[in-house]
Amino acid sequence: MNTVPQTKSSVASANVFVLLLKQLRPKQWTKNLLIFAAPLFSITQISKMELSKSVIAFFLFSFISGCVYILNDYVDREADRLHPEKKHRPMASGALNPQFAIIFGVLLLSFSLVVGYMLNPLFALVLLVYFVLNVSYSLRLKHIVILDVMIIAAGFVLRAIAGGLSIDVPFTPWFLLCILWLSLFLAISKRRHEVQLMQAKETKGTTRKVLHSYSVDLLNQLNTIVTTATIICYAMFTSVSGHTHLMWTVPFVVYGIFRYLYLVHIENKGGTPEKVLLTDRHVLVTVVLYAVSTMTILSYFD
Repeated sequence: MNTVPQTKSSVASANVFVLLLKQLRPKQWTKNLLIFAAPLFSITQISKMELSKSVIAFFLFSFISGCVYILNDYVDREADRLHPEKKHRPMASGALNPQFAIIFGVLLLSFSLVVGYMLNPLFALVLLVYFVLNVSYSLRLKHIVILDVMIIAAGFVLRAIAGGLSIDVPFTPWFLLCILWLSLFLAISKRRHEVQLMQAKETKGTTRKVLHSYSVDLLNQLNTIVTTATIICYAMFTSVSGHTHLMWTVPFVVYGIFRYLYLVHIENKGGTPEKVLLTDRHVLVTVVLYAVSTMTILSYFD
């Protein structure tokens, strides 16, 4: 007699778990793989324990970004219900109780900061800065031209810094500059795709106001600047990092950037960098070859 209610209860709990996981947007977690940049370049200096700390840091950063999505969707749930795609999000669709989601978000944020503090107090501070910065971006800063793409890039730099702090390894300014320029490249390419899509569909009344402040020509010029800076900074990084053999990985960086530019300008992609990474075979293979060659060089040649 009591088995039916228990079954229904367990099914309901499973559904809530799935909805909460969906709310955290795990597909976006690929951005947090940048946490492993510092361990990659310190592969010969870190232990298995430190590598496990990097894995923990990856999930903590993913949880923090998920908390931002929860707050963002909570604030925008009414507007999302009118959007053709966003209306299917857990809160906008009514499948997930907004108040319950907020409570879960507060608990997850607290848990992540506490565990992050146990890992490294400075790492916890970076988590907090990232959360505040992204909440500010969602509520106000995303509407300010130029500053919006710089905030996105700053988020990636914070990921790279967090990766180093989680295992207590130093990072050079050149390394952080590489991350900054590459992040700006991805952010600008994303804006270019959005502006081009807006112009093609003539949906000026239904898009974000900041897009009206951009033009494809302006974004092309900005991308020219940041792609040049990225390649120069990476070449400088390999020459001053103490691992000169890393110069052999420069062609992978150049090809990856050129391939992405091809996708942006010829195939009109670039709106979702994480999707490009997982779906474009050339970009994915380049990233894998770069990672393997870097680990090989650091392990056997330096």
